[in-house]
Amino acid sequence: MLDQKEFVNRKETDVEEEKEHSDQASRLKLVVSDSFLSFMWVLSGSVIRYLIYMILGTGMDPISVLLKGYVAVVYLYYFSQLRKVTNGGSYNPLFVLCHAISDNFVEFLYVVFGRIPAQVLGSIIGVWLITATFPAAADGPHLNVDVSYGALIEGLITFAIIILSLGLNKFPRSSHKTWISSFAKLALHVLASDITGGVMNPASAFGWAYAQGKHLTKEHLCVYWLAPMEATLLVVWICSLFVKLPKQKRQHGMQYKDKLV
Repeated sequence: MLDQKEFVNRKETDVEEEKEHSDQASRLKLVVSDSFLSFMWVLSGSVIRYLIYMILGTGMDPISVLLKGYVAVVYLYYFSQLRKVTNGGSYNPLFVLCHAISDNFVEFLYVVFGRIPAQVLGSIIGVWLITATFPAAADGPHLNVDVSYGALIEGLITFAIIILSLGLNKFPRSSHKTWISSFAKLALHVLASDITGGVMNPASAFGWAYAQGKHLTKEHLCVYWLAPMEATLLVVWICSLFVKLPKQKRQHGMQYKDKLV
């Protein structure tokens, strides 16, 4: 009888250890996925933007505008699919922070000290590579107004895209959600492009600022980090008053399914 109990206890211990190792491996894979997606987001975005303007020019005729918009939406949709392929990998700290706030403290620490630094590192490497190999395409966001106005604009567009993404989660899963989100991101980016660059991504903004030696300036920290983070916290707080925010689902250990589209 004792031998049988020992066997059961040992088996349970082995299962727990195996699950813990699987969780650690999944966390590591997710950090790597975040870094890779952030790298690709900065690199491919710069090249595609440069090629579009080389081919279509800076004209604002209807056909050029439609073609530019179509390419941008497809680009955003493609990265949304990559996030699904990587089981929740993300190129934007705001998306992962949104869920980390509504999850447990361990997951919050994992996001703040694991995923977000990985996204920042991927962005830095992407900017460095595009600057070294294709300098003509190296053109990051520019703040064209004062700090307070820029922070307000970046905060407002971040608030809009996060609350839209959370709102879309109330509907059944479909490709329409991703397309709607992609169109919204493009529209908000265009509205703020001449003011702050319409970044809505602190990691990407940090990559460009780091390359210019401006990553510790008041302008960068207030406009591209503090304002979007505060907007994200505000959205999460408002939504928590009316609906229960979805936590990150875990499948097969620690594989994450990012809810934000």
